Amino acid sequence: MRTIHIVISGGGKVGSFLAKKLSGQHTVVVIEKDEATCQKLATGASVMVIHGDACDYRYQEEARVDMADVFAAVTGDDDDNLVACQLARTSFDVSRAVARVNNPKNEHIFNLMGIDAISSTTVISHLIEEESTVGEIITLGVLKKGRVAIVEVDIPSEGCNACRSKIKDLGLPSNCVLVSIIRNDDVVIPQGEHILAPGDTVIAVTSIDKEDSLKKLLTT
Repeated sequence: MRTIHIVISGGGKVGSFLAKKLSGQHTVVVIEKDEATCQKLATGASVMVIHGDACDYRYQEEARVDMADVFAAVTGDDDDNLVACQLARTSFDVSRAVARVNNPKNEHIFNLMGIDAISSTTVISHLIEEESTVGEIITLGVLKKGRVAIVEVDIPSEGCNACRSKIKDLGLPSNCVLVSIIRNDDVVIPQGEHILAPGDTVIAVTSIDKEDSLKKLLTT
């Protein structure tokens, strides 16, 4: 996996989670208006934090958006997110702009402008509101108008009950399918005879209402 340069507008709950999640493998810069939030983020993650407004050219310039592979605007204000993404695209020619959309009705506006819109009521809400602990479940995408999710589940390094049975005998919740297993950088297509191992990462497709059941099954 190559290291990329990511600039995030907004250092609140969403922005700080993304920064901490991505900073281990990539270069991350966060632009945040609130000074106290900046200080908190600077002490809790290995990221560069800029105190300023991402809708202002000078702060995006300081963050080197011109060198960014991805610009993500994830504040709680759709207008600010739209303006920041447009500035990144038009002034700094960023190759990919992603925006948190707090009001799903605004998604089409972002999409029309070539910005990847993610509704906070679907993907980001699942991504952020679930506990970031060992054995976490992360929602990678939501399909079928929010009824079906693609999720990533980390099997605890100390193992769990699911590691003692073949996949076919796990008793997966209804409407849950294991799609792949990532093990030591290798991708394994799961078969019924396979057994999960401590430290595996499982990619699954599940109905939204079965996410918690799937997490419990694969992490306890």
